[in-house]
Amino acid sequence: MIKNRYLVVILLCLCSNFLLAQSKVPSWGGGADENDISFGFSFGYVNSNFKITKKPGWRSPFFDQGTNKYITDSLNSISSKRLPGFAIGFITRYRITDHLEARATPSLVFADRSLYYTYPNSSQDVTKQVQSTTLDFPLLLKLKSDRIGDFRAYMLGGLKYSMAIGSKSNDANTDPLDRLVRNTSGFASYEAGLGCDIYFEFFKLSPEIKISNSLGNVLVPENQPFSSPISKLSLHTIMFSLYFE
Repeated sequence: MIKNRYLVVILLCLCSNFLLAQSKVPSWGGGADENDISFGFSFGYVNSNFKITKKPGWRSPFFDQGTNKYITDSLNSISSKRLPGFAIGFITRYRITDHLEARATPSLVFADRSLYYTYPNSSQDVTKQVQSTTLDFPLLLKLKSDRIGDFRAYMLGGLKYSMAIGSKSNDANTDPLDRLVRNTSGFASYEAGLGCDIYFEFFKLSPEIKISNSLGNVLVPENQPFSSPISKLSLHTIMFSLYFE
C-alpha cells in the first residue's frame, strides 16, 4: 500500500513536470525561422524632415532676370518641420547563420516633406511642399540575440536606395514664386535600427524602429527664389515598422 502511494506521488510529479514543460514550449512562429528563406509584409509610420545647408548670402532678396527686379524680400529663416507619413512593404529574409540574416524590405513610402521660408513681413511667409512618394529598396543585415522563450532582440544596419514616383518638373512659363523645390529622382541612404522578434503560433511579429540619413545632396539646384538660397538638402527619417512573417 505504501509502495502504491509512492508510485502515485512519483506519477503526479512526472505529470506536473511534463505539463509545466509543455506550457513553456516556445511558439513556432509559423516556421519563419525554420527555413533559409522566408517572406512577409510590413506597415510603417514615417517621420521625416530636411537638414538644410544654406549658401553664403542666403538672406539676400531674389533678383528675377525675367522681370529685371527683386521679387522677394530678405529672408529671415529657412526651416523644415518634422511631418508624418506611412509605408507599406514586403520582406524577404535569408538566413546566413542562426544569429545573422540578410533582409530586403522594398516599401512604398508616402511621407510629407516641406520647407518653410520666413520674411520680415510675415504675410510673405511661404511653405513649399516637396515631392514625397518614393519606392525604397533597403538591403540590411540583421544581428539577432539568442531566443528567450517567445522573444528575441536584434539590431540591424545597411543601405537603402530611394526612387521618386510621379515627380514634377518646373515649367519655364511658371511664375518664379510658384515654382517647386525639387529633389533628385533617386538617392541613397544609410539605415540603422533596433527591434525584437515576438513569436506566435502561426506567425512572427517584429516591432522595429530605425533611422535613415541620405547620402549626398538630394536638392535639384535651380535658379528660383526657393532653391537658390540652399546649398544642400539631406533627408533625415525615423520609421517605426511592424513586420509580419
